Amino acid sequence: MARIYYDEPTAAAFKAVREVPREGLWEWREAVRHHLRPSEEMTLVDVGAGTGAFAAAFSDWFDIGVVAVEPSAAMRDQIPRTAAIQVFEGDASAIPLPDASADAAWLSLVIQHIPDLAVAAQEIRRVLRPGAPVLIRQGFPDRYQPSGILRPDSIELVRWFPETARTVATFPSIADTCEAFAAAGFHRDALEQVRETHPTSLADFLGQVDHFRHADTTMRSLSDDEFLRGKERLRRAVRDAEKASHPEPRSNWLDLLVLR
Repeated sequence: MARIYYDEPTAAAFKAVREVPREGLWEWREAVRHHLRPSEEMTLVDVGAGTGAFAAAFSDWFDIGVVAVEPSAAMRDQIPRTAAIQVFEGDASAIPLPDASADAAWLSLVIQHIPDLAVAAQEIRRVLRPGAPVLIRQGFPDRYQPSGILRPDSIELVRWFPETARTVATFPSIADTCEAFAAAGFHRDALEQVRETHPTSLADFLGQVDHFRHADTTMRSLSDDEFLRGKERLRRAVRDAEKASHPEPRSNWLDLLVLR
């Protein structure tokens, strides 16, 4: 039911162009630290871990154990294996962990791939200890302007390829997500926007954007004409940035929804 089938070329493209470099995630580090309150012996389950960028980051930042659960074999092959990171085949509706064995759950850009969010919420409830948080990194469609186009300072891909908002609009909303998790006994604890930055330039992004089209769910929905129009917007922005003495860094804003 995933919106993309992650074979080996797609997984490699994802790792190459979709992972945000660690140095651009410091605001995520602090936001997660605030809500996770990490401590020794803590175990976090990374549901839909992808290529393991956050699994590795959490292990390094917080010195905790991470269980990375990912259905795609090609994506699992990209996850770093360390003493602190265990990697398992599974998905949100079938997490290979005992009852009440984890201290937190992390879901990054994954809820749109889950066929039944209510079933997943019950499964996450099963593996978490009482009071443990669920931290969801996501772009929620009900956080947009009434026009349906994201704010100019929000998701980078939508900035240059506004038609990608069409697909994002089909993703679970905050209300949908909270309702599904409420049925499993969770309540909304916090909701905040978190910025991530890219050390690479817009010109670098332009050079990678063809790979993005194959590795990103929203980009795959674009027609050829929509994609070419977006590339032209990006080319114009690159030209403008080259003329600027101090170009703005690339940035992206997503929501952190915390449930307990």
